[in-house]
Amino acid sequence: MSDLIERIAYCVEFGKINKISPYPPNMKGQDGADELTKQAIDKGIDPDEILNKGMVVGMDKVGQKFSENKVFVPQMLMSAKAMSTAMEHIKPFFQSGAVQRKGKFVVGTVAGDLHDIGKNLVGMMVEGAGWEVIDLGVDVTAEKFVAAVKENPGCAIGLSALLTTTMVNMENIVSEVKNVDKDTKVLIGGAPVSNDFCNKIGADHYSPDPQGAVKFLNSLVA
Repeated sequence: MSDLIERIAYCVEFGKINKISPYPPNMKGQDGADELTKQAIDKGIDPDEILNKGMVVGMDKVGQKFSENKVFVPQMLMSAKAMSTAMEHIKPFFQSGAVQRKGKFVVGTVAGDLHDIGKNLVGMMVEGAGWEVIDLGVDVTAEKFVAAVKENPGCAIGLSALLTTTMVNMENIVSEVKNVDKDTKVLIGGAPVSNDFCNKIGADHYSPDPQGAVKFLNSLVA
């Protein structure tokens, strides 16, 4: 059974979605994360173990490679797709309470900005780490973030911006969110953003890559 878990982790790490997926070429015709996760559940393996010792391990490995510039966005997206496909088999166990999420993470690209690749990568990585992700999309106003905080008490917030003209909107969002609940943790990221900017606007954490966001969030529930 541990072999099955290791194979799931490997498929997620290398982006093998299912049997018909041509990527990666050296796994052509082999079962992917989709089939292996179903097999694991059918064999009675604990869904929590499948998630934490299989999918989370795979996403953690590819996330680490990404932060070290050993793999790039296309590979990350394939891994995230493999993870999310496998996650479909686990979701019923979240709903039943058999598997517990670590917490809720609300993410969105700030008002005026329509870029979403970075935001999507962070969301996929965080979900792969066992969190419930609530994606507000792009061009998200402070009001929408505030509403999400009220609807999801105890959640953490992730703000993304790719433009210097839109990153300035982060300050107002952080202020409005903290006014509603000063204990809400706010993470920021994006090409023009820095740790100095994070400190200046009163956010709680800056990460240049998805893996850093995952590590910070996991530290909140350690």
